[in-house]
Amino acid sequence: MPQQSPPPTPIVAPIVAVVGQTASGKTSLSLDLAEALGGEIVNTDAMQVYRGMDIGTAKLPPAERRGIPHHLMDTLSVREPATVANFQEWARTTIADLRGRGVVPVLVGGSALYARSILDRFEFPATDADVRVAFEAELERVGPLVLHARLAAIDPAAARKIEPENGRRTVRALEVIELTGRPYSASLPVQEYADPHTVQIGVDIDRPTLDARIERRVEEMFEAGFVQEVERLLAEGLDEGLTARRAIGYREVAAHLRGELPLAEAKERTMQATRRFARRQDSWFRKDPRIVWVRYDDPDRVDRALAAVRAVSPSGSLRETDAPGGSVDA
Repeated sequence: MPQQSPPPTPIVAPIVAVVGQTASGKTSLSLDLAEALGGEIVNTDAMQVYRGMDIGTAKLPPAERRGIPHHLMDTLSVREPATVANFQEWARTTIADLRGRGVVPVLVGGSALYARSILDRFEFPATDADVRVAFEAELERVGPLVLHARLAAIDPAAARKIEPENGRRTVRALEVIELTGRPYSASLPVQEYADPHTVQIGVDIDRPTLDARIERRVEEMFEAGFVQEVERLLAEGLDEGLTARRAIGYREVAAHLRGELPLAEAKERTMQATRRFARRQDSWFRKDPRIVWVRYDDPDRVDRALAAVRAVSPSGSLRETDAPGGSVDA
């Protein structure tokens, strides 16, 4: 009887996440890697899931996506909420589908918490609508700073990770503490990948260059019709959306449209808020020693990133095409 060959080893596609500060060049690198690996893009930007939030989120137009499928974009109206728990479920389902077809998912987005919730072992605590509503009512009554001060008194570690102005996250932390009797910080993700075939590629950029790019991006947003985009979305219910209305730039322009800010000040505040957000992104990502950093302007950045992907890929699981050079502007 002829000897039978062993069954082929199933292809296990790696999970690749491109992370870093806004305007650092994540988009172009993610496209380069998706092309090189025959992969598809999975958006992990909380605001790019919203239809019509295009200019202010720097959403890549379909014509510039190089024919690569993009997932988790334009799936919600601005009225609908989107939590980290929602995003974890959507992204993990999408990733499982892609890998089941032998396709490499290339995640790209700037939210460290969203990335960690998708990539790491992270189970969300229970929620209770009545408790949440009570805290949200108090938030409306006393404002985010008062609630954040209360959180700081009972869970300093959680308070340090939440911006004082971020009332929504403060409410969630207080809700978890109320329901579990444990610090909210105890429920945050640990640095352990849910799947070992995971790699994070960080885009490294110096602060002066990044600040100049942020300024240029904001100027281009306003020149491209950002005010008109916000005006249209307000008519579609932007102010009623718990998540979408908090997006940087949209809240500033909405204030301008209400007559509360001159246009120049709305633009300047958008730049300032974007720079602060970029600093927070960098601070969070730098704390993760697993990230492989590549310079935004390194001509060999794609090759360096691919080498990191190969290091976590089981034998035979990585199908590469010719890697392009790509641009460093996005």
